[in-house]
Amino acid sequence: MADFYDLLGVSQNANADEIKKAYRKKARELHPDAKPGDAAAEALFKEVARAYETLSDPESRARYDRFGDSPRGSGGNGAGDGFGGGGGGLGDLFDAFFGGGGGSGFGGGRGGGGQAGPPRGQDLEVVADLSFEQAVFGATVPVTLRTAVACSDCGGSGAGSGTQPVTCADCNGRGQVQRVRQSLLGQMVTSSPCARCNGMGQVIVTPCPTCNGDGRIITDKTYQVDVPAGVDTGSTLRLTGRGAVGPRGGATGDLYVHIRAARHDRYRREDINLVTDLPISIAQAALGTRFTLATLDGDEELEVPSGTQPGREFVLRGRGVPRLQGRGRGDLIVRVQVQVPTKLSDDEAELLRLFAQSRGEVVEPHEKGIFSRIKSAFS
Repeated sequence: MADFYDLLGVSQNANADEIKKAYRKKARELHPDAKPGDAAAEALFKEVARAYETLSDPESRARYDRFGDSPRGSGGNGAGDGFGGGGGGLGDLFDAFFGGGGGSGFGGGRGGGGQAGPPRGQDLEVVADLSFEQAVFGATVPVTLRTAVACSDCGGSGAGSGTQPVTCADCNGRGQVQRVRQSLLGQMVTSSPCARCNGMGQVIVTPCPTCNGDGRIITDKTYQVDVPAGVDTGSTLRLTGRGAVGPRGGATGDLYVHIRAARHDRYRREDINLVTDLPISIAQAALGTRFTLATLDGDEELEVPSGTQPGREFVLRGRGVPRLQGRGRGDLIVRVQVQVPTKLSDDEAELLRLFAQSRGEVVEPHEKGIFSRIKSAFS
């Protein structure tokens, strides 16, 4: 039997949140809905769930750390531990993370001790691709995803035409069944979801043929997402109630929209500032010049004074990125890059030599030696 910590991919010092996060990730990957027909994945899914059941409970974890995988022998609990007995098991874990009753995903649910009724639908994730300008100024963009929606034929109830769900006879509509077992401390009463109705409190006698009694169908759906100004790649928007609808009239999950912004050919972002490089010549840097700068807000006149040095920054206040969910904007920063010509004509070279001579600067002489000319001829 594999080590429970290894199954979840966590260290023995992992805290409860780390264990829970690792289980959710593993469960999504191995769930039978994600790998239909894969018996090995289904078996591993059950082992991972069993590992989480043990490590998520402080007492069970302490017992496991001390005795290993022997909950049925070391604690005297008999069939009450694991998946085959009366307490919790795969059903509780499934309810807690996937909304219970055979659904999948990573939305919330009612858990093992909650009220009877249909579980909440799963949360969904989608990526929205934006242009650079849309991310800076905000936009309304469409996102399309495959999701679960209420079945129109049965109105989401799951019952066939002319019929209604009926109260479960095993749990009398409570969705929970109680079991009494003996322990070292005496009798213990545990509750778990009713196996007949999967904790819903009702059963479908005549399922709807369109949705097979689930109360929902899978289809593609498009939402218009209002993206606020100032988002960037890695930002996530939460749209409440835009996820998958729960089975048989269950509440709808949430939709998480992950932003992916395109790059700009001229500007880049540094926090809420926009930065661009301005290449100028030696003469322009020395004598000064004017430029018409195409900003995201329109053209701006930029004056470069004489004697401008490489790396100098010109700041245009309030021309940057709007502060996300705040007031004000960053700045537009223009960084000067003085470009040195790599090739000169004879006249250009002569002018530069005269300039250097007037300033007393030593440069390479115009006439090269015979060996230099021979080397140049073969270069």
